[in-house]
Amino acid sequence: MGGINTLFGYGLFALLITLGVHYTIAVLIGTILGVLFNFKTTGALVFKNKNNKLLFKFFAVYSVNYVIYVGGIKLLSRCISDSRISGAIVLPVAVIVMYFLQKKYVFKSTEAGK
Repeated sequence: MGGINTLFGYGLFALLITLGVHYTIAVLIGTILGVLFNFKTTGALVFKNKNNKLLFKFFAVYSVNYVIYVGGIKLLSRCISDSRISGAIVLPVAVIVMYFLQKKYVFKSTEAGK
């Protein structure tokens, strides 16, 4: 599920960059749409939780991810001019951080296997 969510978010980001949207806006749009798409898939399929009351916490974690992702792209933009490449480099770090933040703060009482 994480792979599908990651492809959705990065695909949207790369498309927006290709269309000339600044990377900060592309990440913002990807984050907002990613929250809506990923909340249901991650909650229900990864953490076995369909509680819609967790959406605010999920969005808060995505806000942290936005800062990490944009900060990483900005840092890499000093030596890489293509934001799509910078985004692809930052992506694995952002994905790992997202998983652990979701596990610890959003879906903490519903870990798989418990």
